Amino acid sequence: MQYYIAKIVDGGFSVVVERVIQALKAEGFGVLTEIDVKATMKKKLDIDFREYRILGACNPPLAHRALTADDKIGTMLPCNVIVQDLSGGRIEVAAIDPAVSMEHVGNPTLKTIADSVTDKLRRVIAAI
Repeated sequence: MQYYIAKIVDGGFSVVVERVIQALKAEGFGVLTEIDVKATMKKKLDIDFREYRILGACNPPLAHRALTADDKIGTMLPCNVIVQDLSGGRIEVAAIDPAVSMEHVGNPTLKTIADSVTDKLRRVIAAI
């Protein structure tokens, strides 16, 4: 079972990152965290790594509903979205599929919320 939603686009890395952030905003998400994996790998391990960014996205109303339904669900928040350089001007954007990750929780309220988040993330990926 595929646990993510993905799309490959052409363009510059930083331009695509900005497009992803704007598409997330259009669906009600904010970016709480931004991890520059390339810089981290260089700093911590002295390894040259491709451009790779992890965006921790949160839709506050849906996060609130999820946390109200299950106070431990914060272990699965925020929704991670990655942007990675595949080389040759090809950039991949991928997001976690919350409906898949929530499947094993067994809470029908969370399933409904996760389905809603999945729909929003699918629109984000489609908009890139």
